[in-house]
Amino acid sequence: MRTSNLEIWGGLECTINRVGDQFIDQLEWGNVYENPRVDEIAALGIRKLRFPILWERHQPSPGGPINWDWTQAQVAGFADKGIEIIAGLVHHGSGPAYTNLLDPDFPKLLAAYARQVAEKFPSINYYTPVNEPLTTARFSGLYGLWYPHARNDRSFLEALLNQLEGVVLSMSAICEVNPAAKLVQTEDLGKTYSTPGLAYQATFENERRWLTFDILCGRLTPKHKLWKYFIRKGISAERLQFFIDHPCVPDLFGFNHYVTSERFLDQDYRAYPRHLWGGNRKHRYVDTEAARSDVREPHGISVLLQEAWQRYQQPIAITEVHLHCHREEQIRWFKYVYDAACASADNGVGITAVTAWALLGSTGWNNLLTKPGGVYEPGVFDLRGGRLRPTALTSYIKSMTTSEPFRLSHMTDHQGWWKRPVRFVHKPAPDLQPVASASPERLLLIIGRNGTLGRAFARVCAHRAIPYRLLGRQDCDIADIASVEAAIDQFRPWAIINAAGYVRVDDAEQDAERCFRENTTGPANLGIACQRKGVQLVSFSSDLVFDGVKGTPYVESDTVNPLNIYGRSKANSEAELARVNPAALVIRTSAFFGPWDDYNFLHWVDQNLRLGVPSPAASDLIVSPTYVPDLVHATLDLLIDEERGIWHLANEGAISWADLAKLAARKRKAPRSLVQQLPASAFNYPAMRPRYSVLGSERATLLPSLDNAIERYFAEKQQVAVLQD
Repeated sequence: MRTSNLEIWGGLECTINRVGDQFIDQLEWGNVYENPRVDEIAALGIRKLRFPILWERHQPSPGGPINWDWTQAQVAGFADKGIEIIAGLVHHGSGPAYTNLLDPDFPKLLAAYARQVAEKFPSINYYTPVNEPLTTARFSGLYGLWYPHARNDRSFLEALLNQLEGVVLSMSAICEVNPAAKLVQTEDLGKTYSTPGLAYQATFENERRWLTFDILCGRLTPKHKLWKYFIRKGISAERLQFFIDHPCVPDLFGFNHYVTSERFLDQDYRAYPRHLWGGNRKHRYVDTEAARSDVREPHGISVLLQEAWQRYQQPIAITEVHLHCHREEQIRWFKYVYDAACASADNGVGITAVTAWALLGSTGWNNLLTKPGGVYEPGVFDLRGGRLRPTALTSYIKSMTTSEPFRLSHMTDHQGWWKRPVRFVHKPAPDLQPVASASPERLLLIIGRNGTLGRAFARVCAHRAIPYRLLGRQDCDIADIASVEAAIDQFRPWAIINAAGYVRVDDAEQDAERCFRENTTGPANLGIACQRKGVQLVSFSSDLVFDGVKGTPYVESDTVNPLNIYGRSKANSEAELARVNPAALVIRTSAFFGPWDDYNFLHWVDQNLRLGVPSPAASDLIVSPTYVPDLVHATLDLLIDEERGIWHLANEGAISWADLAKLAARKRKAPRSLVQQLPASAFNYPAMRPRYSVLGSERATLLPSLDNAIERYFAEKQQVAVLQD
């Protein structure tokens, strides 16, 4: 039984790294400088905050004046809330443009800046002069990804030693101003495992992983296993003697841990995609995540914490915990690390805190910050949409720091993906089946067994280990409120996803009664029943609630004015749900396409292209097609976040049906002449269509671009075809 309860801290992903002559600033990307976040962050109940007072930002010119205004306001704001700051001075950076990690003057220049910070902020007692020096040295001096883009061991070691000398000198300067100052030294807590033939490489990397702390503690002596490595690569004994003579033992050993921190070296490289192949001068191999490999020896965060404690016997905190994944997996990952840390504390490890990292998310780590842009990863909050939106992880953290209950605690009943069979890279995962529920009331009900959307939700829930039950009309007729309430009483769900409904737009013109029954009465009944019984509800609407005259992407607050019966049934449904259940989540979406069914426009075009059959398509109807897997994942995340009201979910982009068909032809390298571009009037549709029904959003753009989605669609279709063969 866990007896320890550790403090919860927070941190901002604040990297300013350099690529060529370009400085890439995380906080600038997130518009954090323009929008103070003190109140929202303080409401989490955290005790300490890793906060950037970054050298590159504050002193871009040597000896120039420093504008402290923004930082001073933020530091004062957090102090007023009782939150202690851990000041970071360099975060995966190489310093301002007038220095770099290979500059012999880097250490003393950093120390001079550190002194100015200490003088300006005498109340700050915790400092991280350089975040993850070893990791930064590898990226900048060994892999060539960041400035100064070196690719050799000598540069790697010089970059590491310059950063660590900067730490020593900075703490000396800070302590002259503030004798109470303490060093919180952070570094990635990882380990490398391997196949037997690569044990020598794993042994080297497992010794190298401790260098930041070994050097600061004065342990890199001639007896150290890597002393000869330094000497062999051209580092003088005199250079190393500095650290022996000036030990700077951290007051707190800050270990950052990610699902990618533990690595596995596999000689069977041909079993992996070619882009993963690598090696050393002796062997070719793949360096992949241990979580995606069948590692047979003890591993995981508990093992690593015990090793760190045995090696140093010094106070520990986990200073970064973050996972870029679906919302429930983010919660499971934090719980996994926190529980492991508490268990380690119960076993005698001197650990004091676990840090929720990337409170405001991060951008570009999918390309290792080697170029501007990239994928945004939500953290405890989501900044997309230009505001700070709390996620389910916000509620989870608050439940750990306050007495607030976490309503979705059942989401943590199942293991994260890093423990499930789906994690393996090249081992076949078993067929995904509905996930057993620990208790019957913890199910997610999905209504729409025979539809594209219902089946897609079932598939994704199985993949994400979200227990569910997929119902058809015989199980629950949404147009009959007694049937709805009976289903809720039987299954006691925490939420319902209404993926049922009338979908035949043209038939609706002659079948209005049935269309309104399924698309308006049914959702309203669900809204009433869910409101009565405290069950969350998701229902779906359409771009066809708009008349198309706007000419620019429609956002959630735009006035609806449907042109046909189907659109009217959806608009009425939105209005009814807002009236009977304001907490319901309504997703407007458009023009489905997906890899798991044959009932969509792209599949029809693709099939025609394969057969050499012409595909007529409207050239004057502009839509925003939506990739079904993206739609389902984003909807589940919003549901878990307990969002409400209308959200627009469509892949970012606008295209005519004809151009979409031509795009499919280009992907298939088929003659585009097979696409027959015709005006909408040529099709004699019984139902009027808006000429322009593209969906944008004023709340947040959550789905990737249309180009990105189409690339993945064809890749997934090919994979499905291979599996079927």
